Amino acid sequence: MALDVDGTIVDYANEMTDAVRQAVRATSEAGMHCVISTGRSVSGVMDAVQKLGFTEGLAVASNGSVVFSYDPITILHTVTFDAGPAVRALMAEVPEAAVAVENVGVGFRMNKPFPDGELGGEIAHEPIEDLIAEPVTRVIVRSPDASAEEFAELAHSLGLEGTNYYVGYTAWLDLAPEGVSKAAGLERVCAELGVDRADVLAIGDGSNDVEMLEWAGRGVAMGHAPLHVQAVADDVTETVENDGVVRELEKYL
Repeated sequence: MALDVDGTIVDYANEMTDAVRQAVRATSEAGMHCVISTGRSVSGVMDAVQKLGFTEGLAVASNGSVVFSYDPITILHTVTFDAGPAVRALMAEVPEAAVAVENVGVGFRMNKPFPDGELGGEIAHEPIEDLIAEPVTRVIVRSPDASAEEFAELAHSLGLEGTNYYVGYTAWLDLAPEGVSKAAGLERVCAELGVDRADVLAIGDGSNDVEMLEWAGRGVAMGHAPLHVQAVADDVTETVENDGVVRELEKYL
């Protein structure tokens, strides 16, 4: 089972219900590998892992740019890209935006603070040009004063050559290397575990879950997921508020 985190196993206040925790653990104990597959960084993954009470496993972080095992944390695979052109193009349109690049396994480097609680791990502040001077696994561009729709339109109009991008529920834009997705990360996990993609159950709720839901043998969208996400899924479960993950996992118990 490949599980997204935010909006899937935790709500948007980062709270996990006892019912979700118990269902995921019971399914794991019944013999199903549990793989967190998220846009979160390594530290964000470990927060979810600790909520579940797991002590070892494999995970896909940063929308597929990072694959690692825990615990201890061991980075197994990363994909980097030159984010300079895309970031410069975006900053020309939204000069007041906050930009962060991932410091894999550590935290983030950023040009200015993000809203409280949005990014975890160790934080360092640097000028934009320093942030994009070397290839990175991931870039986040945040403009709290803009809407998600405005950001999506901007990203589309710019083209953002050589990158894969996802717009969040807020004015949050994730840039990743072209061709990288949660599905690509899960391919590596499956190879490691000797599991066929046809035997993968994936559950998620966001635009960054589309490739994963299409790729998995069974892709399930959360009930509150946007319609374009639900459209690619094999099934739609309940919302996160109604413990949709539990409803799906009960089928395997």
